[in-house]
Amino acid sequence: MFRSLGIYNYRLWFIGALVSNIGGWMQSTAQDWVVLTELTDNNAAAMGVTMALQFGPPLLLVSITGWAADRFDRRHLLFATQSALLLLAIGAGVMLLTHVMTLPFMFCFALAFGIVTAFDAPARQAFVSDVVAKENASNAVALNSASFNTARLIGPAVGGILIVAIGTGWVFIVNAVTFFAMLLALRLMHARDLVPRARATGPRKLADGFRYVARRPDLVVTFIMVFLLGAFGMNFPIFASTMALEFGQGADGYGVLSSILAIGSLAGALLSARREKARMRVVMWAAGGFGIASLVSSFMPTYFAYALVLVFVGFFTVTMLTTANGYVQTTTDPALRGRVLALYMAVIMGATPIGAPIAGWIAEEFGPRVAIVVGGVAGVLAFAVGAVWLMMSGRVHRHEQLRFRLRLDETRPLHVVTPGPEEFSDAVASTTPIRIPGPSPR
Repeated sequence: MFRSLGIYNYRLWFIGALVSNIGGWMQSTAQDWVVLTELTDNNAAAMGVTMALQFGPPLLLVSITGWAADRFDRRHLLFATQSALLLLAIGAGVMLLTHVMTLPFMFCFALAFGIVTAFDAPARQAFVSDVVAKENASNAVALNSASFNTARLIGPAVGGILIVAIGTGWVFIVNAVTFFAMLLALRLMHARDLVPRARATGPRKLADGFRYVARRPDLVVTFIMVFLLGAFGMNFPIFASTMALEFGQGADGYGVLSSILAIGSLAGALLSARREKARMRVVMWAAGGFGIASLVSSFMPTYFAYALVLVFVGFFTVTMLTTANGYVQTTTDPALRGRVLALYMAVIMGATPIGAPIAGWIAEEFGPRVAIVVGGVAGVLAFAVGAVWLMMSGRVHRHEQLRFRLRLDETRPLHVVTPGPEEFSDAVASTTPIRIPGPSPR
């Protein structure tokens, strides 16, 4: 489960990302609460606009950001993006502390965070393949998800407490400090131990990622399933904050809901780390599990019952996303990995500008429970898309045929014909047959 942590560079990366992600979740909690309670009067639609501005740039800039992740040294690119995010966090924190922050200013900061993150996310995802070899990539991706969700477990709860104790402005400042952990990890890595990779050159390569995905039906189906959940099901800041208000909770109650969601998320990430290979079937079943768990959560009568079901929502969400990410990473041409991952991140993050305003409007007009139901239906639909494709592609049929054939042959010996030493040559070796088991000679 933890084999990638035996690699020095990955161990540094894991620790730096964990500290930085904790600060990021603290800031995310503070930003949502500022928009919902300080800059507006519990306006969920304003939260939806904020999320749309923050997650829109990855969709709009996908060609440039993916090309940059393949063209430039990802370690240096991450130095630049992490430093920029640090400065933005300080700027927002200072404006909140000096009481000059307004909703339009917060919209601008959300857009700026989104633009920088659009370059940071694909480089960060693809950098994992620079740190570990291909055979450990799926495990490393899952451990990254575990780090992210451990931070989600800790960050929102701590952020909610700090909002009450010292105010939202200081939470942004604390997040700025946590970026130094990532910058230090990048600085201490051994560059000679990074995995060599092919780099793209020339502006004509920008569209290669789109063409590559278009020729891969399995990737197209994966992206569709991820899009459905990203757009309509994963608007957790809107769902959790509005449900916390419905149950009479404050910022600390909202933070606790986010942390409880992360308990299931962490479990899903760790179980994904145990799997040696990322499979489409797991993505499909996890999408269905997410849909059912979300529908059940929408009917919970109390705060504690709702919180309990969120554990399962988090579990299925991260199981799906981690497996989908690992599948994309391990089955994609290394020379195009940055651009394909940029598309993948654009689907996840770029779906939010489409779904978040809709979810915020539904929560505002019809209540948060209806918005959650819409997200649950999206999960069930994603399951249906994956199931139909698996059946139409013939993968299920081929899998059953393979199992049946193995059962017939597993008790019969396998005879391998090998040439003598004097007959050995490359031509002979390439054409030497493997004799299929037949009746044993008498």
